[in-house]
Amino acid sequence: MATPATPAAPTTRSPSSPSRRLSAAEINQLDPYVFFALLGKRVIHPGGRRSTEELLRAAQLTAGQHVLDVGCGVATTAIAIARRFGAHVTAVDIAPLMLERAGTNVQAAKQANRIAVEQGDISALRFADDTFDRVLAEAVTMFVDRRQAVRELVRVCKPGGLVLATEFLWRSPPSDGARTAFLGEVCPGMSFDSLDDWVSMYSDAGLADLRVTSGPFEMMTPTGFIADEGLGNCLAIMGRAFSRPAYLKKMLWLMPRVNRAVPYLGYIALVGQKPA
Repeated sequence: MATPATPAAPTTRSPSSPSRRLSAAEINQLDPYVFFALLGKRVIHPGGRRSTEELLRAAQLTAGQHVLDVGCGVATTAIAIARRFGAHVTAVDIAPLMLERAGTNVQAAKQANRIAVEQGDISALRFADDTFDRVLAEAVTMFVDRRQAVRELVRVCKPGGLVLATEFLWRSPPSDGARTAFLGEVCPGMSFDSLDDWVSMYSDAGLADLRVTSGPFEMMTPTGFIADEGLGNCLAIMGRAFSRPAYLKKMLWLMPRVNRAVPYLGYIALVGQKPA
């Protein structure tokens, strides 16, 4: 099993402590990932459950394998891997609120014997080279130096193992307004580009036999939201959004800006093997 990660310095995600009630000013500063986790959303990446299933089908997971889930969020994918395949998962994230929600969800799923939740930074993973059979990252590298992050994913993967990732992409060239709204206001500092750019980046990091699927960004569309969360959790999320004026204000600011970019956005799911 991999050695535990030690706390790393926060990058672009909110360092706010999840152990206390956040102020309205703090809620206003939360990035969308952390904000939706706060509201109880379980699937928080561009391809939703659809892209996760594409990765899991390609992962060839078996009982006893050691899997690293980088940017684990609230541990939805880590729990699915442990339950369905009997693999051991090290789930890391940089945001305290994500880690708190991940730990709570792992305990509720009775998977604490298979999942270790730890703080970690994708740009400087605290694991030895060639540690994990499978390395997974769902929509994480866009927040940091992408090439450095991809090199880290490949570095900690065992020779012959698989690196699996989902990323945002532009399915068609965005309008200036859509680009500004999404990359300038909703996710400042995020960077991503076309399918070919992503394939080149993972190939340059040393992966072979790259397999790619892609699709539309549906996470924040009504049909995608329900497909990912189920009707019951959708209603619970909306109930929480209306429970505090600060939540509602954040939602009313966020959604029009996301919706401007939705027609141009999509996801790519990549699977590649680290040469033996």
